[in-house]
Amino acid sequence: MIMTTEQLLAFCAFAVITLVTPGPNNMMILTSGLNYGFVRTLPHLAGIAFGFALMVFLTGAGLHTVFVRFPVLHTVLKYVGAAYLLWLAWHLARSGPMDGERRGRERPMGFLGAAAFQWVNPKAWVMAVGAISTYLPNASHLPDVALLAVVYGMLGAPCIGLWAGFGVAMRRVLTDARSVRVFNGVAAALLVASLYPILVE
Repeated sequence: MIMTTEQLLAFCAFAVITLVTPGPNNMMILTSGLNYGFVRTLPHLAGIAFGFALMVFLTGAGLHTVFVRFPVLHTVLKYVGAAYLLWLAWHLARSGPMDGERRGRERPMGFLGAAAFQWVNPKAWVMAVGAISTYLPNASHLPDVALLAVVYGMLGAPCIGLWAGFGVAMRRVLTDARSVRVFNGVAAALLVASLYPILVE
């Protein structure tokens, strides 16, 4: 059965809140916007929107039952994701400001990398499982699952894009090396803080 209009509107509000609140994706998009600009960040942004929508669809289509049957897989993904986020935070904290030559030489995360990252992103798993269990708690049909995935995909780009725009705007403020290093340190700390869902699970 297809969701009612009231259920769909409630889910849209839920999706916007979960998408726009701080997390690994938003912190990475923010720093990408700062370092590479909005246009070069677009493949990263599109990869997040597509990759997460695909995760929601596959989770709702039955992928979650694999983790129920083999809980060790969930544990492995959880700690691989945590380790990767810690590596990203360490790399970000050590990075300095980009001059024009370095900014042109280095490449931001691309579409495929960003899509693949969703599978080791702790917040993405919390969001996907939370959406399915809250809005499709009983036996769900594929049209309902597909609708949730499409909504997340459509809302993901503008919501996450706000963080890229914020990063671009900060380029006007962070004009010296010290301020960029402070910003990178704060972003790294927020990446580490995004591990909170794992620590309290």
